[in-house]
Amino acid sequence: MTKRSLGISLYPDHSNLDDDKRYLVQANRYGFTRIFMSMLEVSEGKEKVAKKFSDLIGFAKDLGFSTTLDIAPNIFDQLGISYDDLDFFAELGADAIRLDQGFDGQKEALLSYNPQNLNIELNMSNDVAYLDNILSYSANQPFIYGCHNFYPQRGTGLPLDFFISASKRFKNHGIETAAFITSQVGNIGPWDINDGLPTLEMHRDLPIEVQAKHLFATNLVDCVIIGNAYASEDELKKLSEINRYQLVFNVELSEDINQVEREILLDNQHVRRGDITDLVIRSTEVRKKYKHNDNPVSQSSHDFKRGDIVIGNDNFGKYKNELQVVLQDHTDERKNKVAQISQTELFLLDYVGPWNKFKFRR
Repeated sequence: MTKRSLGISLYPDHSNLDDDKRYLVQANRYGFTRIFMSMLEVSEGKEKVAKKFSDLIGFAKDLGFSTTLDIAPNIFDQLGISYDDLDFFAELGADAIRLDQGFDGQKEALLSYNPQNLNIELNMSNDVAYLDNILSYSANQPFIYGCHNFYPQRGTGLPLDFFISASKRFKNHGIETAAFITSQVGNIGPWDINDGLPTLEMHRDLPIEVQAKHLFATNLVDCVIIGNAYASEDELKKLSEINRYQLVFNVELSEDINQVEREILLDNQHVRRGDITDLVIRSTEVRKKYKHNDNPVSQSSHDFKRGDIVIGNDNFGKYKNELQVVLQDHTDERKNKVAQISQTELFLLDYVGPWNKFKFRR
């Protein structure tokens, strides 16, 4: 099982080398470790391109980044090289190359044994038996990675159900996976159209950290990469602060929350009970820990909506101080509303299953 990571994208054909290096230093400071680097053209000539890319990749490597080169098929013709000899990319310092186009399966399997030991990254955004075909030719599986596409044109990103189905094909084989999220300020991408660069269409206008939380919560993505450049420092910071292994919901506290409720909410590891219900997500261990703490009935409304967080008050008997996240609207005087999950994160409640761990932050 691979540890989860964060990545950025660079487009040296469309950007300034010094700006790219500044971005790398900043991303490194916030714990990013992977680069998706686009090599779309070599119009400047092989030597000049090689120098530019090797300089940038070498700089990144010294900071601890691994680099995947995204190579358009026409590059091979322009460079006068073939897929049978990957020396050029190894000499640039790349760790992986991404195959933008598929072959017959046998070809990819053979490529995975390349003497340069480059990882071969496959396109995950096709829900077909592409990977199974490659593996059936006895591919060198540890050197095969998966990465989704991104979609610069609004309305063309993947729908969620298709994304899940396509991703499972790779995850079921234990292949390391990646997908893209989009910065809301970055304006550099591979093409002249840039309405953001997410994998999932539903992410296009969401805050960047919510996109990442969602991808990690699916348990289908190991590396989350910002598709466009350059993300703001604030976006990098927010991504660095997310928990990659459990959902941590951003909440707004109720005005009349008391000290015990605040502690129950913010200072505890919450676990959804295994015997789940449709009405609420129940975190029951806290009620044992706080069973001797009083919790008076609050004066505010006891009509609850989806995303409200409630805690049992003194009138709730043995369920006093149990924390619940409301899934379906209901009314109950025995519970106090203590907080509310932010509107943009409500859809993430679908990813809290039996025994799943979760936390809250304000």
